[in-house]
Amino acid sequence: MTEFWVSSGHHLTQRTEGGGLAVTDELILAYLARPELAPPEEACRAERSLYADLLADPRRTVPPEMVAAIADADARENWTVLLAFRDRLLASRSIEAAYLGLVRQGLQGTPALFLNQLVHLILRNALDGCDDPFVLRAAELMFRPQRVSRLDGAVLLADAEVIEAREGSAPLSPLVAMLGKEAANELDILNPENAWTYWSRSDAFSMALNLGSSAQSRDGLARVIEAFLRHLLHVDVRVTPLDRLDDSDWRWFVGLDAEATRIGNALWRGEAASAADQERVVALFSLTFEDRMRVDSSVGDRPVYLLLAATPANLVTMKPQNLIVGLPLNDATGAS
Repeated sequence: MTEFWVSSGHHLTQRTEGGGLAVTDELILAYLARPELAPPEEACRAERSLYADLLADPRRTVPPEMVAAIADADARENWTVLLAFRDRLLASRSIEAAYLGLVRQGLQGTPALFLNQLVHLILRNALDGCDDPFVLRAAELMFRPQRVSRLDGAVLLADAEVIEAREGSAPLSPLVAMLGKEAANELDILNPENAWTYWSRSDAFSMALNLGSSAQSRDGLARVIEAFLRHLLHVDVRVTPLDRLDDSDWRWFVGLDAEATRIGNALWRGEAASAADQERVVALFSLTFEDRMRVDSSVGDRPVYLLLAATPANLVTMKPQNLIVGLPLNDATGAS
């Protein structure tokens, strides 16, 4: 089996009997190692002491007064958020269960960074053994924002953080000129000829995805959504890419991001989509359930439509939690 996404921290976890990922001391220490949490030179004694105590025992109970004693207000806020997140992980039987609990309880102020890291881990587990680079590259949309560009019918997605880091030097190719300036290596568009290179660069997030005119890329994202739902909710679905929405009797939709939700809600109200909104929709899928007994009766055997869209600033920030709370399921089972 070819390794991928070492940066997810998958190797720092352990499998539960149900197939989920158990939280380990090593995983918590990886969070503590983040640069924004390491106390700076000017940090007060209380913060340095708290940090040292947690490095020695990452599961130790931290009373509120220990955080309150930290002099810097930003540091107090960072530690409050991190410790609440850590405590939730430790109280859950698996990372998957912790994620479902957060999503179903309204996220409770959990930073997007932490949510994305959980999804990264969960997908690394759900896709373990996957040998299709198109599926894995499409899965990156679930936990890493993308920058969008269009050329000759192609809707190209490149990692937003990578593009931002590389801006500032002269462009080396038309692709880089469209997506952002690049400092060192060219961005390659994933295709059947170069797909083999994904394995050596999966943690660099340096391959662009043609979501517009590549059926293989759209199908890859469909397979990711299926795996995500099967792993978290134990529900079997079939997701099919669509070119357009022609159904006059559509019963349900899920916006896979905030912009898609806005556009979908307008269509649901019977409003005509503007040309700009139509262009912002970068992917459209139908989803059907294998077991219709798990589906709300108002939907029955009708498909659920999934929309993914870009913002006016040409960014796609997918919210996979919308699948968890937005599907018309009769029950809330799931998590290993």
